[in-house]
Amino acid sequence: MSLAIVWFRRDLRLADNPALVAALADHEQILPVYIHSPGEESPWPPGAASNWWLHHALQDLADQLGDRLLIRQGPSLAVLRELAERSGARAVYWNRLYEPAAIARDSVVKQTLRGAGVAAHSHNAALLFEPWEVATRQGGPFRVFTPFWRRLLEIGLPQSALDRPALEGRLRGADPPAGLAGTTPQALQLLPVIRWDTGIAAAWRPTRAAAEARLDEFVAAELHRYGQGRDLPAEDQVSRLSPYLHFGQLGPREVVAACRHERHAAGDFLRELGWREFAHHLLFHYPHTSDAPMDARFETFPWRDDIDQLHAWQRGETGIPLVDAGMRQLWASGWMHNRVRMIVASFLTKNLLLPWRDGARWFWETLVDADLAGNSLGWQWTAGCGADAAPYFRVFNPVLQGQRFDPRGTYVRRWIPVLAELPDKWIHQPWVAPVAVLEAAGVTLGGNYPRPIVDLKVTRQRALDAWSRVK
Repeated sequence: MSLAIVWFRRDLRLADNPALVAALADHEQILPVYIHSPGEESPWPPGAASNWWLHHALQDLADQLGDRLLIRQGPSLAVLRELAERSGARAVYWNRLYEPAAIARDSVVKQTLRGAGVAAHSHNAALLFEPWEVATRQGGPFRVFTPFWRRLLEIGLPQSALDRPALEGRLRGADPPAGLAGTTPQALQLLPVIRWDTGIAAAWRPTRAAAEARLDEFVAAELHRYGQGRDLPAEDQVSRLSPYLHFGQLGPREVVAACRHERHAAGDFLRELGWREFAHHLLFHYPHTSDAPMDARFETFPWRDDIDQLHAWQRGETGIPLVDAGMRQLWASGWMHNRVRMIVASFLTKNLLLPWRDGARWFWETLVDADLAGNSLGWQWTAGCGADAAPYFRVFNPVLQGQRFDPRGTYVRRWIPVLAELPDKWIHQPWVAPVAVLEAAGVTLGGNYPRPIVDLKVTRQRALDAWSRVK
């Protein structure tokens, strides 16, 4: 019987999976394979939070496939060549990834397999459009989001997704005598030895069923409030679909299709999905931006080196409540509200004047939705050195941001309980509260809550002075 290998990567789903559908259309049986090869797809090893999610997503996919998912470890090309030879597979199918290292790896895999007489086919499951399909009127890549988004709307967002195919009788399982034995998600040792993941486990269900349920719930109950509520970190008015999209447990075409009957209400939300597309568009066309600024002037920017302040930021001990709340939410849950992501990034790069790469690497380690394209775009946007970047002189004031988007301090109180009894007036700036107010609230600055590690006004001016030296 004609057999094909379906190589799963970050497309850990059966519905809306073009590679899977194509393989089933062309062959009588498929051998579903996942190859654990950390470091092949990114300049940085996968972070601990990402590994946690991957473990559970792999187990969920294996369950959906009736334990027919063959999991291997090692260099992808070597594993695929061995499996093709031992199984007699005539072809390998996969869905494309767009990080520079993954593109280079996949190009070699495709050429080598074809040279060995094994057909190799790649498809698009991760994006609404391929990065090379969207171009300016002059034929080049976009560098500004708004015209990029207009172009996507002109082309027309896809309104449907592929159904889950029938797999009964089509799956080839492990066959130890034929050399097709695999391993298990547990054997990959993706979970932490010291169980720091209790909060993440309480906050997330990393399964396909949970992804579908969350999408349905969001569209039915929260989509209409998204435009007003997306900036309010204390409110649950964002989709929280990002990790499901990153690991491919949910596809972007499925998200658009779910919103097709809510076109008016979905505008702001789909625009955010457009930012995801834009991030991949940029990384594809400007692959150096995962580690280097798009704005070359920032190569000589006078970043500081202060390990103590970096650690204070990472631990959520800066003495600035909204910043600390965000960083503590990140550590506890593996996720942070997007408005707060911008605020903590601005604080690191502008008030602390520490390199954006330091922040990007910390997010990479701690976010369950850590994505190279989105991470690079977000940090360079806030630092002022990327495409369509916020001007460097735009410095988010975390006190004013808190007063505007968390006016009652609900978000801060949730993540910094020691400040819970402070009145709203002082919750975002306890260092200016009267001593009697602090005592009544049980807050001791420099004791159970730190004093600010910097003066916001002074460090804002320092950042502007630094920018004036390179602009």
